[in-house]
Amino acid sequence: MVIDQPATATELASGLNLTVDVVERLLAELQREYDGYTINAPVVDVASSAIETDGFGATPRGFELRNIAGGWRIYSRAEFADIVGGFVLEGQTARLTQAALETLAVIAYRQPVSRARVSAIRGVNVDSVVRTLTQRGLIEDSGTDPESGAILYRTTSYFLERMGIGSVAEMPQLSPHLPGLEGIEEFYDAERM
Repeated sequence: MVIDQPATATELASGLNLTVDVVERLLAELQREYDGYTINAPVVDVASSAIETDGFGATPRGFELRNIAGGWRIYSRAEFADIVGGFVLEGQTARLTQAALETLAVIAYRQPVSRARVSAIRGVNVDSVVRTLTQRGLIEDSGTDPESGAILYRTTSYFLERMGIGSVAEMPQLSPHLPGLEGIEEFYDAERM
């Protein structure tokens, strides 16, 4: 809860002076407990009950432990996202513009990729958008292109975390959303008119 990125089992093991195997087992148990699969999860309506029970039940908690982007992190449960979001995002307008979303998509699917290549794909200058995405921690410098010397960009672990995926390989496939080759001639014929 106090670090700015997901903690790996190795980092947690080091901080707790335990073996990685023990930490992974404890994380799995804690994850199940938070999800209400053990008898250790507290009963939600104990405060409203006039009769004191043993204080334990099988109700999920308002937060959950997830293994995301190569590490573990505590999140608010999806059912409470609107409530938590109301407190966290009150007064903020931190949404990405359409241009930023398009640029981020190109970088995510073509990484590592240069700013010039992203500009060529989008057909517009993306310098300011790349700066914004870098400032927000969604993309980062990935070295330089050996041929051109241009800086290459890739997505960050924060991007993976925000997407709710563990790696870039888990990103949705684009091919089902592309037109089939049978319709491509019609597209080019329409362009010639």
